[in-house]
Amino acid sequence: MKIKSQKDFAAGAMFSAAGVAFAWGATTYTIGEGARMGPGYFPLMLGVVLSLLGAAIMFQALVVETEDGEPIGRWAWKPLAYILGANLLFGVLLGGLPSVGVPAMGLIIGIFGLTLVASLAGETFRLREVLILAAILAAGSYIAFILLLKLQIPVWPTFISG
Repeated sequence: MKIKSQKDFAAGAMFSAAGVAFAWGATTYTIGEGARMGPGYFPLMLGVVLSLLGAAIMFQALVVETEDGEPIGRWAWKPLAYILGANLLFGVLLGGLPSVGVPAMGLIIGIFGLTLVASLAGETFRLREVLILAAILAAGSYIAFILLLKLQIPVWPTFISG
């Protein structure tokens, strides 16, 4: 059988691989059953669904005809680097690096840093819009994680909040 859409086939293969990995990893936990779910039940079911979704996408890539075969293009290195860097920056800003003396900056500054760096991955960058988005994300995260879920994570830098 000939692959008629290389992009869809590769995406389906990645979904299936991630689903199998999650499902396999979940088997190290107690699974339980539908009425009494263990800690591994949800990741197992999520992995199974993701694998089935990937298989369906791969099947579609083999069956549905496309004009040029939708070849896989080049890697977008710049966006990839900015998105990975933004997540690393968020982790460092949220928790700090005590081994090298970098203090924790907290949730709010971490979200602003994450949003600013991640927005550089796009085609256009408008500072005003990015700052508005960061403020909305920071406020929503504060409400969800600090007020509603009562998580004990630093909100402001340790040298300010003590």
